[in-house]
Amino acid sequence: QVQLVESGGGLVQAGGSLRLSCAASGNIVRINDMGWYRQVPGKQRELVATITTGGSTNVADSVKGRFTISRDNTKNTVYLQMDSLKPEDTAVYYCNMKVVVPWQGGVTYWGKGTLVTVSS
Repeated sequence: QVQLVESGGGLVQAGGSLRLSCAASGNIVRINDMGWYRQVPGKQRELVATITTGGSTNVADSVKGRFTISRDNTKNTVYLQMDSLKPEDTAVYYCNMKVVVPWQGGVTYWGKGTLVTVSS
């Protein structure tokens, strides 16, 4: 079994910064794509950013230039540096990883989510 544990959420004023982390543990062969998604109550979960094993990134237009995704393959960890935060960034942020596990191949895992609240 694989578990993803997020950390780093909290309350911040508009214009401030937060850094989210998500670490995977368990029976892992390797991790392919990693990503961050967010969800506001009553709305669909939306992509924030993804990063491939090789470091190629895909960032949503709404956060481009403000958020940076990175990963540390030695720690099975993905990060989301969030700068110039706006009230509309308030959401529960979920990490997502495509993990290769023994005997099953690739499996998609989700973290439980961490709340980010940006006050105006």
